[in-house]
Amino acid sequence: MKYNRCGLSGIKLPAVSLGLWHNFGSVDSMANARIMLQRAFDLGITHFDLANNYGPAPGSAEETFGKILKKDFSKHRDELIISSKAGYLMWPGPYGDWGSRKYLIASLDQSLKRMGLEYVDIFYHHRPDPDTPLEETVQALDHIVRSGKALYIGISNYPPPLTSRASKILKQLGTPCLIHQAKYNMFDRWVEENLLAVLKKEGIGCISFSPLAQGMLTGRYLHGIPKDSRAAKPHGFLRVEDVTEEKRNIVQQLNSLAQQRNQSMAQMALSWVLRHKEMTSVLIGASRVAQIDDAVGALANLQFSSEELKTIDTILSGKKENIKV
Repeated sequence: MKYNRCGLSGIKLPAVSLGLWHNFGSVDSMANARIMLQRAFDLGITHFDLANNYGPAPGSAEETFGKILKKDFSKHRDELIISSKAGYLMWPGPYGDWGSRKYLIASLDQSLKRMGLEYVDIFYHHRPDPDTPLEETVQALDHIVRSGKALYIGISNYPPPLTSRASKILKQLGTPCLIHQAKYNMFDRWVEENLLAVLKKEGIGCISFSPLAQGMLTGRYLHGIPKDSRAAKPHGFLRVEDVTEEKRNIVQQLNSLAQQRNQSMAQMALSWVLRHKEMTSVLIGASRVAQIDDAVGALANLQFSSEELKTIDTILSGKKENIKV
């Protein structure tokens, strides 16, 4: 495993981290979840990422993780970075969503109880709240660290200007922002415009979620939609209509380049995300052990030639002329 320093902090994260967004809920196999967590740890993945609403049902991923943590990882707690988040709808009424002080603190208390933990290593605000003053949200995050319920603070899905504002307030409070969790992959490149520059300036690390576009940037959908795939499930965020012919054609071309690099499609997509110095880690999801093995295998080839990067840009633009793969 390769470990990267997170911004200007004292923390290093594995280049590949495991997210429990899918496949760890109450509708999923506990035995399979346990095997995946064990294998990830054995490969050097020390960072497990959760959120209050991960499941389904909401909260059940944390419950699953807590049970496995107690069985298999209790002696290894100090070798782990465990993160959770709050910011999306979790319970009914006006206090179970967004970014108020009441919601964030109550949510973390519930998360700690579900996982059987005294603290999390990283606690994120999951998304910006347009109605709650930013000062209230970040002061709550500062309080959470000072209360010992989290060691570090992160933010997720914050645009560049808001990221800069939040970082400055947190520094003034004495609890600097450790990390920003942002959606970034070959199909969604918004972080390249300004966010990575802001994170570098503020000394904040970055971790990409959905680096494989929920499986689209793998070989999973090259020839259709498998019955056991994420897109075929009734729950989840990737839908059948998202797997368009246009995207499949793009992935087929990218896959040809990946083969030339002696990588799987998924491995090349992860390496491509990690090419940025500001990118601390990629956050993968998995439904079976083989996917974790494949993802970690990406670390064997993280370098791209200028010609390869140019070819990738051309493929992603949809232009088919002069593509050498």
